[in-house]
Amino acid sequence: MENPVIILGAQSVGTAALDAFLSNDVVVYCLLDDDQKLQGTELLDVPVMGNTDDGELLKLLGKKCEVYVATDDVASRRSLTQMLRTEYEAVPVNAIHARASVSVHATLGHGNYVGPNAVVAATATLGDGCLVGPNAVVEARANVGDYAQLGSGALLGTEVQVGVQAFVGAGAVVVAGVKIGDKARVGAGSVVVADVPAGQTVFGNPAVKV
Repeated sequence: MENPVIILGAQSVGTAALDAFLSNDVVVYCLLDDDQKLQGTELLDVPVMGNTDDGELLKLLGKKCEVYVATDDVASRRSLTQMLRTEYEAVPVNAIHARASVSVHATLGHGNYVGPNAVVAATATLGDGCLVGPNAVVEARANVGDYAQLGSGALLGTEVQVGVQAFVGAGAVVVAGVKIGDKARVGAGSVVVADVPAGQTVFGNPAVKV
């Protein structure tokens, strides 16, 4: 990546994304965060300079800077991404840790995070704004919808479908072919052997509705 990156968000997702960029020797120009307590501080020696809608800094996007949206709240990530597209014609870049393994034959949208030691296999697909935690595995022909999140060590088997804004907790296993509906939640450590309807929360081994 030739241009430096501005990261929108300086909390947990921002820290992870910053680490991913630094692992690839990508220059991060600054972070922006709406929490005034963070403004004027540094994160891993990179300054937190202002709000996420700072027009003076965001006007650098395009020819001079790239952008990554790293706010912890899904709704905020979506709205900021839309704002960047409409007002600045900017599309968030992907933050892929140097120790992640992402196949050149996988398909990735924009603004995704893939953590250290995570694996995205050939023919797997990530939408936009997905968070794939450290050591998570997305196997062949699995499909992860926009703004979905996979916790550390989560495993998606072959042809698993994860819906938009769904959450799969740390260490959870979703066996081959299972469908996780939009905004559904899978508890940490669960083993999912049957489809999960949209909006439902499941937990356990085998995972059941809670």
